[in-house]
Amino acid sequence: MQHNREYDYLVVGSGLFGCVFAHEARKKGKRCLVIDKRDHLGGNIYCESIGGINVHKYGPHIFHTNDEAIWEYVQQFVTFNRFTYSPLANYLGRYYNLPFNMNTFYQMWGLAKPEEVQQKIQSQIASLEIKDARNLEEQALKLVGTDVYQQLIKGYTEKQWGRKATDLPAFIIKRLPLRFTYDNNYFNDKYQGIPIGGYNKIIEGLLKDIPCKTGVEYFQDKAYWDDIAGKVIYTGKLDEYFGYRFGKLNYRSLRFEQEQLDVPNYQGVAVVNYTDFDTPFTRIIEHKHFEYGTQSHTVVSREYPQEWHEGAEPYYPINDDRNNALAKQYKQLSETVQEKVLFGGRLAEYIYYDMHQVIASALKKARQELDRS
Repeated sequence: MQHNREYDYLVVGSGLFGCVFAHEARKKGKRCLVIDKRDHLGGNIYCESIGGINVHKYGPHIFHTNDEAIWEYVQQFVTFNRFTYSPLANYLGRYYNLPFNMNTFYQMWGLAKPEEVQQKIQSQIASLEIKDARNLEEQALKLVGTDVYQQLIKGYTEKQWGRKATDLPAFIIKRLPLRFTYDNNYFNDKYQGIPIGGYNKIIEGLLKDIPCKTGVEYFQDKAYWDDIAGKVIYTGKLDEYFGYRFGKLNYRSLRFEQEQLDVPNYQGVAVVNYTDFDTPFTRIIEHKHFEYGTQSHTVVSREYPQEWHEGAEPYYPINDDRNNALAKQYKQLSETVQEKVLFGGRLAEYIYYDMHQVIASALKKARQELDRS
């Protein structure tokens, strides 16, 4: 590392990966600068305060992990509440509990005993006679049978991916957990909650005393930014870093329609999934319920999946065979510049990460990098 430069590390992107890396580097006495093209810090976990309600601007984020070390790490910066994620599904006006559990099956069939439900599902699966699933639809039917698939999976999945379930590869749904207990807790993880006061508290804690600049487009003056630091920590799109040399990777994007309503409680739960195909959005998020808000008003967001295009936010990598092969080429190329650039996070690694996973990845890469620098 060259020490005659202003900074040891330039961190491009202020999402969780970049912020955790910068925090760990600063603890080791390294000089970091964090830049972000958005007008705020925090990446997709950023919360916007509207009328005293922390609005998850880029979709709902629920922190959950089984890793005690990661749980302790985030608690350095903020206290978590006891929020338990228990979304509902709305199919043509009828409500069902999620994830698929005995409450769901009772609502669907009026069956109250696990044995009866298992027999019902197995009889549906057997009647289909699907041996080798050729697509997502057949894979899902093979796992959960016809009723659960048609009412709670098919429409939601096709909206989410913008493709017919019969045109999606089977591997996207490797498993669909069915619970034969009356348990609406979506996650099985030991630790779960929402930061009291919002996710911005974590970002503020991670970036304490670290200089940051927002509204900065790295690629508009890449040579300048590269020159002021010994090494770049890059968390943006992997293909964009290399000028789309091998072609563009595909992403799914999201669009949100948000409104403030003069009612204290709109839907009674943080998230309702709309699982029929004709409702154009996939879910409605009512943000106050993440923090048990008692305000006289509420804020709701409708979430519309869409194809990624220039100017949209890339949310999810599409890890099909074509994109994985392309990403592999870019990852091999990234190894040729690893002395100057470290790639990390969902976009730079072209991997879907949950929050706890990206923190673990950042801590591991920070240890490897800082131990040798």
